[in-house]
Amino acid sequence: MRKAFILDTNVLLFDPNAVLKFGNNDVVIPIVVIEEIDRFKREMSENGRHARHFSRLIDDMRKTGELSRGVKLPSGGLLTVELGGNATLPLELPMDKADNRILALAMALKKEQPKRPTVFVTKDVNLRIKADALGILAEDYEPSNVEPDQLYTGILTLNVDPHMVDDFYQQKRLVLKDGPQNLKPNQYLILKDSANPNHTAMGRYSKELDCVVPVYKPAEGLWGIFPKNAEQSFAIDALMNDDIKLVSLVGKAGTGKTLLAIAAGLAKTVDEGVYQRLLVSRPVFPLGKDIGFLPGDIEEKLNPWMQPIYDNIDFLFGATGAKGRRGVGKGGQELMNQGLLQIEPLTYIRGRSIPQQYLIVDESQNLTPHEIKTIITRAGDDTKIVLTGDSFQIDNPYVDAANNGLVYCVERFKDESISAHITLTKGERSKLSELASNLL
Repeated sequence: MRKAFILDTNVLLFDPNAVLKFGNNDVVIPIVVIEEIDRFKREMSENGRHARHFSRLIDDMRKTGELSRGVKLPSGGLLTVELGGNATLPLELPMDKADNRILALAMALKKEQPKRPTVFVTKDVNLRIKADALGILAEDYEPSNVEPDQLYTGILTLNVDPHMVDDFYQQKRLVLKDGPQNLKPNQYLILKDSANPNHTAMGRYSKELDCVVPVYKPAEGLWGIFPKNAEQSFAIDALMNDDIKLVSLVGKAGTGKTLLAIAAGLAKTVDEGVYQRLLVSRPVFPLGKDIGFLPGDIEEKLNPWMQPIYDNIDFLFGATGAKGRRGVGKGGQELMNQGLLQIEPLTYIRGRSIPQQYLIVDESQNLTPHEIKTIITRAGDDTKIVLTGDSFQIDNPYVDAANNGLVYCVERFKDESISAHITLTKGERSKLSELASNLL
């Protein structure tokens, strides 16, 4: 049955193309939403860009018909802009608030066509609660939400016959004839001897070879870093495999995501010369003032945001002394001067093309699915992208643990042969850090 979807402002700021994603159904934009979008369009932030994109999209559609009567969407649906509804709201919901006027419109449309399902789509949790209290069906926008405990882990433990573990060590290949048939490309396996659980082996499922192959084990470590558990061994294998162009590492604080990614990036860039540059970036999400309120030039403004990356680089170089102007030790500064290492925010990545680089995006759980798409589509020839983050440490008010860009990317790429994902669960930073992650 044809439905009517009423879209809130935050949905269009989250994804300006949202009006195109409801199939053969009616999409309704309240006029108050257009007013709110107009207030955002002058901002230079991601919200401002999305507001301008949405306005241009609607203006192009307006040329094909009348928005008041409905404009046909490419999917077969109908897009209308409604002025408002005459529904009466409880006194506790004053009509001078934009949210309440949207609710009134939803109630009016529901009364006009009671047989047509009316759905209010918003990313505002409290607004969904109010809509439900008024008898209006309300939904979050992102239909592919994945709860963190249901996220694909990238790791599977299998009990196998005793001889299979020995055969795997000798032949460096293992065909799982009677094993699971739904293995994902580059899924990592822990093979356990069914007779002796302590007799194990680690491997990666290769879809091209249709068998399990050994994981890469650097004899001398990566810049002095050695894996401390199986999850870190799997991460190193994915990070060092040139055939895997997209790697996602998800884990709580202290599991080694960023450190392993930077160590592998330095090994591939500085030692092996596979990539021209190691580019490390992270989104800038303040808890208080914006970056513009910090003193100094652009480098000095960025230092507080990029310091966690500098700290990891200094750790790899064994630097404990005074930092340079950029907040990084002499070793990292020398690589920057040579053009082998670049550290910058994600603010200016739009429109760029990034060829032959090892790109690490730290704290990517703060990105929206649209922003993740923008980043990955920047990848040029022979570029590898590594996304790291923790879905439980989100500072972006527009995403949550279930619909952030990192989780979205993991689910969409899990069946692709050029990607790999590992969920790291064991903290290795310190005993205190591990206890804090588990108890607090």
